[in-house]
Amino acid sequence: MSAPARAGLFIYAQDPDRLSDFYQCVLGMTAAHRTDQMVVLRSPDLQLIVHAMPPQVASQVVVTRPPQLRDSAAIKFFCTVPSLSSAQESAQSLGGQVLPEQWQGPGFVVRNACDPEGNIFQLRQSAA
Repeated sequence: MSAPARAGLFIYAQDPDRLSDFYQCVLGMTAAHRTDQMVVLRSPDLQLIVHAMPPQVASQVVVTRPPQLRDSAAIKFFCTVPSLSSAQESAQSLGGQVLPEQWQGPGFVVRNACDPEGNIFQLRQSAA
């Protein structure tokens, strides 16, 4: 077993299995550990813990299809993917979205995305 991650992030989910499947496919992560309450995902760059919301919180969250963006969060993470178009196809097939607006950064192209529960994150692709 490898050493514990030095950094990562938590995403609280109404359906942790669905979100962990989403992030594994869209971000190319692998499941490192699983319990009834959480799934620990990892890639060479990031550890992501998808944790079940407490029942009293989950009962108040409405998940729509397509997902309603939760754009009032104070934090948004980003991940680099090999292809924005491939990530978009995967996200859409799993109930998420990659939004159409695109920006150019120094050495990368970026688009916002959301998972099936509406959590917003950013996808980056290295510029050619």
